[in-house]
Amino acid sequence: MSQFWIYFQIGLKHVLDINAYDHVLFLIALTVPYLFKDWKKIFLLVSIFTIGHTLALILSVYGIIAIKVNIVEFLIPITILVTALYHLFTAGKTSKDSGVNLVFFITLFFGIIHGLGFSNYFKTILGGSATSKLLPLGEFALGIEAAQLVVVFVVLVISYIVQTVFRFSKRDWALVMSAFIIGVVVPMIIESPIWNR
Repeated sequence: MSQFWIYFQIGLKHVLDINAYDHVLFLIALTVPYLFKDWKKIFLLVSIFTIGHTLALILSVYGIIAIKVNIVEFLIPITILVTALYHLFTAGKTSKDSGVNLVFFITLFFGIIHGLGFSNYFKTILGGSATSKLLPLGEFALGIEAAQLVVVFVVLVISYIVQTVFRFSKRDWALVMSAFIIGVVVPMIIESPIWNR
């Protein structure tokens, strides 16, 4: 049971680490256009992201895939930027359902990219034989999922307050938050070590 909590807490801290806020930024970008009534769709998106994240870790831990750290560190803010731009340009559009399958696929792909960003660190934590890696990966994934649901819940509460107390429209909230996230992410892309080649 103690091992479960070790990897579960690593998953929690991976998402909620204030110094590595890219994961939280992505979750905010993913959640801003939704309300509490959309909880099923949000839960599905978050779970798909966790599946992608875990799949990347499995592929990396078992040596099936390896990508240079600089490339992954560059792609992570790109995923956040793409998500924020998508919601910036679709804010206020009534028929979000037509693009849901595309959003799910993109979320899975972005989860894989974010998972690859954490894979080297996670491999050093794991060590051990290949047979002992799946259980810790599952425990870690549960920690990630729990932390992501906390972040999403907080975003939805803030969204509710802003839209009911301060009378922001859903569209304006999505526009402001998407623009804010773009403003935070663009410097991350510009300062990426990939440009130093």
